[in-house]
Amino acid sequence: MLTIEKIGGTSMSNFDEVLRNVILNENNFVVKNNPYHRIFVVSAYGNVTNLLLENKKTQADGLYRKFLKRKGFQKEMKKITKYLLSLNEKLKPLGLDQEVADDFIVERIEQVRDLLINLDGVLSSGYVVKKNLYAAAREIIASIGESHSAFNSSNILKNLGYNSIFLDLGGFKDKKSFTIDERLAFEFKKIDVEKSLPFVTGYVKGIDGIMRRFDRGYSDITFSKVAYTFKRKFKKKIKEAIIHKEFHLSSADPKIVGPEKAFPVGYTNYDVADQLADVGMEAIHPQASKPLEKNDINIRIKNIFEPQHQGTLITKKYQGKKAKIEIITGTPKVVLIEIHDPDMVGKVGFDLEIATILSNYGISYILKSTNANSISQVIWENQVQKNFVEELKTKYHEITTEKVAMVSVIGTNISIPGILAKTTMILSQADINVKCVSQSLRQVNMQFVIEREKYEQAIQNLNDFFFIKNNHT
Repeated sequence: MLTIEKIGGTSMSNFDEVLRNVILNENNFVVKNNPYHRIFVVSAYGNVTNLLLENKKTQADGLYRKFLKRKGFQKEMKKITKYLLSLNEKLKPLGLDQEVADDFIVERIEQVRDLLINLDGVLSSGYVVKKNLYAAAREIIASIGESHSAFNSSNILKNLGYNSIFLDLGGFKDKKSFTIDERLAFEFKKIDVEKSLPFVTGYVKGIDGIMRRFDRGYSDITFSKVAYTFKRKFKKKIKEAIIHKEFHLSSADPKIVGPEKAFPVGYTNYDVADQLADVGMEAIHPQASKPLEKNDINIRIKNIFEPQHQGTLITKKYQGKKAKIEIITGTPKVVLIEIHDPDMVGKVGFDLEIATILSNYGISYILKSTNANSISQVIWENQVQKNFVEELKTKYHEITTEKVAMVSVIGTNISIPGILAKTTMILSQADINVKCVSQSLRQVNMQFVIEREKYEQAIQNLNDFFFIKNNHT
């Protein structure tokens, strides 16, 4: 049976561990004796996409932003080339043919440079819609990272004696107007996965634009679509879709509670994966998980540093036999917006008007809590726009905004009598005030809005109660 495996960017930067613990996996008898029947979808090496586009955390300009601003993008390309070549040098001891790898990436960057120069000329003409060409530039630039890492990975495995294939879905060698799905079907139909080890770029060129639709979550989408293609198009049985990370999907963030107090989840379901994605703790991009869920393909999250650990299996139907909290998470990067209006009472469609305004600004709320004349909504801080708040103020009686944090208590089965009261009590004992609370009938997630500066304390206290004091099992 076939497995589709994705290796994230930070993990790719630890390729010695990936090679030993994932690809060749000497602890796994089956893999050691038959390394095939697997397809690896790889991300760019850690920080490379930040350099190519923009820094995800700091928003510092990368190559793409400098191209938009016409700020010496060719000079920036030279810096990036030098950096990628330095990564090649570090991989030489693992078996990389550095000369061949250097030639490949230099040629690819030159191809991208020529395309960007042509786009720059067209943009300067004033005859085109800039937005469309900017989107094309973003796609072209992003593709460099995955082409680099996939080529190197395939080259290393070839030099170690395996029938490894570099599958470049960036489309630089053809002018075919494929959709993403059509390109995947076209490229994979000529590959015998039982006798080869394909390394696939996380970026796919398609007329439907993978970055336009999913932006930096595109490698998850490719991973999902590869699994879907083999099951639906080629009628292959998919054993699992595996995501390799440098950490476990844990009961709480080890950086906050300490590694000794965070435990691998082990088993969970797609519903919980969606709850995690909703607060920014993505096990997998939510739009990537849906095709897998609908096609009954299980996902396994594994830690590259612990190859013998089974990791966490995400399935469609799993539900814990015993009602318990499985994950404590949240985010300190949200804003609470409360709309108070005396005219709200009994007025049909009042919240529909608010939802329309949110939609017009491309904003989606994470939490919603209401009473007779107030609606409180939590949205991502980076989505707050001055014009949005000003429009609300012109239409409703009173608007309050506050930077806050949100803590979530999640599980496949948390229908425990008194669990809401216990959670609130724990927060109260730590002098943490709950500003808003939300829980749906499905009872997989309880959300608490709290003061931002007490976010980590809340996570630590809840983790101590549910996983330490009450003995994690």
